Amino acid sequence: MALDLGSFYNNKAFGTYPGEAAFDALNQSYPSPGFGVPYYTSKDTEILYSFPGYTGPDRPDNVICSNQTIPVPPGSYFSASFLAAADVDQATVTADVVFTYADNTTSLYELRVLNFYEFLTINRGEIVFPSRFTSNGSNFNTSHIFERTSALSVGKKLVSITLPTTTNATAGRQHIFAISLWQGASLGVQSVRPTQKWLESGSSTQVVEVTVNNAGTECVTGGETVLSLEGPGFRTVTSGRLRRLCPGDQKVVTIGVQGSSDGPVSAEVVIDDVKSQTRVPFEAVSIGLTEWTTDLDNLALHESPDWFNDGKFGIFIHWGPYSVTGWGNSSPYESYAEWFWWYSTHHPEADKSDFYDYRLRTYGPDWVYDDTFPDFNASKFDPKMWVDLFAEAGAKYFVFTSKHHDGFALFDSGAVSNRTSLHYGPKRDLLGELFEAAKTYQPALKRGTYFSLPEWFNPAWEKYGLTQFDRASSTSWTGGLATNPYTGAKEPYTGYVPVDDFVADLMLPQMETLAYTYGTDIMWCDTGAANATADFAARWWNATRAQAARWPSTRGAAWRRRPTSTRPSTRPFRARSGASGSPTRGWTPYSYGYNRATPDAAVMNASTIVRILVDMVAKNGNLLLDIGPRADGSLVQAEVDNLREAGRWIHAHGEAIFNTTYWFVQSEIGGEGPAVRFTQTESAFYILFLERPPVSEGVVKVPAPVPILRGDQVSFLAVAGGDSLPWSVAGDGSDSVLSIRVEENLLDSEEFCWVFKVAYA
Repeated sequence: MALDLGSFYNNKAFGTYPGEAAFDALNQSYPSPGFGVPYYTSKDTEILYSFPGYTGPDRPDNVICSNQTIPVPPGSYFSASFLAAADVDQATVTADVVFTYADNTTSLYELRVLNFYEFLTINRGEIVFPSRFTSNGSNFNTSHIFERTSALSVGKKLVSITLPTTTNATAGRQHIFAISLWQGASLGVQSVRPTQKWLESGSSTQVVEVTVNNAGTECVTGGETVLSLEGPGFRTVTSGRLRRLCPGDQKVVTIGVQGSSDGPVSAEVVIDDVKSQTRVPFEAVSIGLTEWTTDLDNLALHESPDWFNDGKFGIFIHWGPYSVTGWGNSSPYESYAEWFWWYSTHHPEADKSDFYDYRLRTYGPDWVYDDTFPDFNASKFDPKMWVDLFAEAGAKYFVFTSKHHDGFALFDSGAVSNRTSLHYGPKRDLLGELFEAAKTYQPALKRGTYFSLPEWFNPAWEKYGLTQFDRASSTSWTGGLATNPYTGAKEPYTGYVPVDDFVADLMLPQMETLAYTYGTDIMWCDTGAANATADFAARWWNATRAQAARWPSTRGAAWRRRPTSTRPSTRPFRARSGASGSPTRGWTPYSYGYNRATPDAAVMNASTIVRILVDMVAKNGNLLLDIGPRADGSLVQAEVDNLREAGRWIHAHGEAIFNTTYWFVQSEIGGEGPAVRFTQTESAFYILFLERPPVSEGVVKVPAPVPILRGDQVSFLAVAGGDSLPWSVAGDGSDSVLSIRVEENLLDSEEFCWVFKVAYA
């Protein structure tokens, strides 16, 4: 049911020229949508919205949240979905929506929405526009509207939705474009989503994801409910099965198909539960694996593969000549240590950490950044020790900084640049050595590369130079030789090879070297602006059928940032840990590269690593945890020790982390009680206490509608003597409470996170 919000509209988001609409306080706005209105159907969820779009001059089209209560035709609804956006650059606005039911009870949904645009943003909105209007012109980076969905209390009749109050134009306001309610009386199919993934390497069996909702009163269990897809030009070769789906819950079922529909066709999802067969029709279903092209709409279909989604945990490595200076000050004045050259060249408005004075008193006025090269010697670099540590920590992949913004490559980039670790410093192929060690000693580890597209001070980048924001403190990649801030002399760009065009003659060949020579599994191209990523991605994905990559453009991405919420994200996201502004902090409070100013006490401990990882996984996320080696290749011992300590817990409890997925009903319990997270597989459900669970009269209580049925076995995971714990359930629906009888001494045997497993009968 699409709700009509017309009487609540108080803001104008869409215009046909600059200044016609004022979505934010800067008089910026969206362009008029290029699709038919007044309705919009989500490509991801198949939810139908009443969506106003452009409503003409001076007529509003969206709601700024200010505690409005929206009446709902009373009824039992399965979920509520929102189209929303925030309106302050780099701001994420989070606030609670209140659902009120006929029995006067309420439930909360933490609605978290991102800003409608960001600098060179990746494609992560449900609705993507090719540009935005500024107050007096157009900006041709994309703008976005985001879709968010909340489960509703099982068995209760919803009567109203109360929006939060987010009216501070400086901190950021939440704008609601549309709200829609999904309703059903039993097992129902919400959406059919053909992906560009396949079931096995080299296979022609395409993955189709079918979203199934249980809006009924009984659990589906036993694995006897089988789903298939029928339509012209293709056939189901691998059926999907539902092992457990209880009322109020949603799952994505994978079906494997072969063939091609040759365009959009009518198809049917067939649900067979042995006793009966149900057919659910869907229109405009397009089946077939695509040939990748440079068209951005085509490339936007690419998404993260199952090995990445299931891997959950990776290690990020920032290592380069900036590890020689290795300084970013200490909190609360810390800045990126790996940005030492940029900050110290001199950007006073951005230099809160005072790199300018530190550089002068430490190195003197005549020092230049390239003087670091001899001391970046990798003399203690032990690639086997590194990959063994990553595996010991429980990581499933790593991402190595092959080239940062300083332009110094840690791999053999051939004739296009001599600014590399093969020509200066260690005079070694550091990336090659690390990849070879992984192949030899830890072949299960996936191997990835981070690659900066622009270079701060490369002379050939100057014609493409950019400043990120229109303010004095903005970061920038202007190109052209750096100027010594004390003498005014131009600094050298050691190893520079003159090229006709930076993008075609340097950037693209280096990316192709990483892809084809080194065989990277993940290509993380950072920053953007002028780039060759569309051409590169199309050829790489076609040549290798690669299923993992992250590449910036005005559109297209494989990973998404963390949507922190009490509800999970229905699409996978990646959280990078290691710097302020990221969803979580890393080893040091801010820097990614080595920062000698960080005291050991500030280094992330094992408990925090586990807590962040569990939180990410419960919300359908993937944690990338950064380390910053010293210039000689040695690692900070506190980081090594804490990684190993966290790894012992991760390995012992891996079944609750890896190859799991989120619980649609809720991802966490917070508030006054202990923090709890949830994960699940097809055969088990996991309850993860981030704090020691309180025991009352020998019982641990879980106030959530856990999908547990008679015959299921509950155990205290990875603790001797924790098998077959007695359990009981009180209450119904969303008011259910699971009680687990457990001895205190068993809880004493655990640390970091206490995990109960429900093994389905």
